[in-house]
Amino acid sequence: MHCSMCDAVIPPDSQFCIICGAPVAAAQTGATQRLRPDQPLALDPAMVTSAFTLPGYRLVRSLGIVRGLTVRSASFGGQIAAAFQSLAGGNIRTMTTVCEHARTEAYRMIVEHAAQLGANAIVGFGYDTTEIAQGMTEVLAYGTAVMVEPEATGRL
Repeated sequence: MHCSMCDAVIPPDSQFCIICGAPVAAAQTGATQRLRPDQPLALDPAMVTSAFTLPGYRLVRSLGIVRGLTVRSASFGGQIAAAFQSLAGGNIRTMTTVCEHARTEAYRMIVEHAAQLGANAIVGFGYDTTEIAQGMTEVLAYGTAVMVEPEATGRL
């Protein structure tokens, strides 16, 4: 299989190009789906940090920038419910759910992308969120995929 962006040869089961990071599969659209907590992550969540170091580990190799990008919106009924909730003020549960699903999806994508590159950690992790249209939110998760190894304790 070849990447549509850089024409690199990539494994047939890849979700991202191992060279340029472009998504291989077409984005899935539709109603917000409940995320299954039993889906295993490709990396240990303890190995993902917003810091540029990982305590107890030494950075051995940087594998490049990784990202996960998703765009979500509430259904028509959800947007109507959110409009009524906004009249009362406070937390707008419908939109909170949409945003939480978007963040979780972007997080899962970045972890999978890093694992495909052979990383065992992500440093400099962060989110960027943009409203691209009314009720439509883009969430980008980004960071640097790295290889780390435990630091030698130096104790005798």
